[in-house]
Amino acid sequence: MITLSLKEEPPVPLEAEALSPDVVATLRYDEICALPMFLGKRQCRVDDHFVVEGEASDELEIRGDAGRVKWIGRGMTRGRLRIVGNAGMHLGAYMKGGTIEVTGSAGDWAGAEMSGGLIRIGGNAGGQIGAAYRGSRTGMTDGTILIEGSAGLEVGMRMKRGTIAIKGSVKDFAGLEMKGGTLIVGGAELRTGAWMTRGTIVSLTRIPLLPTFAYSGTCNPTFLRLYARQLGTCGFSVPCDASAGAYLLYTGDTAVSDKGEILAWQPHAS
Repeated sequence: MITLSLKEEPPVPLEAEALSPDVVATLRYDEICALPMFLGKRQCRVDDHFVVEGEASDELEIRGDAGRVKWIGRGMTRGRLRIVGNAGMHLGAYMKGGTIEVTGSAGDWAGAEMSGGLIRIGGNAGGQIGAAYRGSRTGMTDGTILIEGSAGLEVGMRMKRGTIAIKGSVKDFAGLEMKGGTLIVGGAELRTGAWMTRGTIVSLTRIPLLPTFAYSGTCNPTFLRLYARQLGTCGFSVPCDASAGAYLLYTGDTAVSDKGEILAWQPHAS
C-alpha cells in the first residue's frame, strides 16, 4: 500500500488529479514523489505537500485533513483509495471502477458523472453528489455512492443509472432533472424531483412535494427488499416491512413527464 500523509492544510485548494490508484499503481517511490499537482497557478510536486511511503500499488491511503485537496480519485478505474480524514471537491469525479472510502466528510461534486465503482463517505457531503456538471446532459450512469451523514443541494442531478443512498437529509432540488437510477435519502427539503423524467427517489420520512407530483396510492415495492438486503450489509436500513408501514407513491414531475416516482415511507400509527 502507498501512504500519503498531508504535511499541513494547504492555504488554497490543491488540485491533485494524480492521486489515483490508476496513476500510482506502477510507479516507483521517486516517481510518486515527483507527480505534479497545482497549488493555485503554481505547479508543485506530491512530496511538497505529502510524506510519501511505499511504491507500485493500486491501494492508496491519504492521511490528514484533505478538505482543500480537489480531484482525488478522478477517473479511477480500479484499486482502493482510502482517505483518513476529510476530502475536497470533485472526489471520484468521472470514476469508472474501484472503491473510495472517506472516514470524514467530502466536498461538492463527489462522484460527479461517475460510471462505476463505489464511494463511501463516513461523514457529511456537499452538494451535487453524483450530478452532471454544468452544461452536461447526464450525471452518474452507474456505480454506488453511500453517505453516512447529510448532503447538500442538487444531489443526483440528471443521474441516469446507479444508486445513491444517504442516511441523513438532503437540501433542495434532490433528483433535479433525474433520468433514471435510485436515490434514497433520510429526508429532503424543497423541490425534490423537480423536472425528473424517470427514476426513483425514496425518502425514509414524509417530505414536501411539488404540486406537479400526483398521489398514486400506497405500496411496498418488491425491489426495495433487494435494496434493503444489499444496503443492510453496509449499515443502511431501508424499511420494507408491510406490517410496519407503507410507502406513499407519487408520480411525476407531470410538468415534463409522469414516469418518475417518489416513495415516502409512512409507518403505521401505533
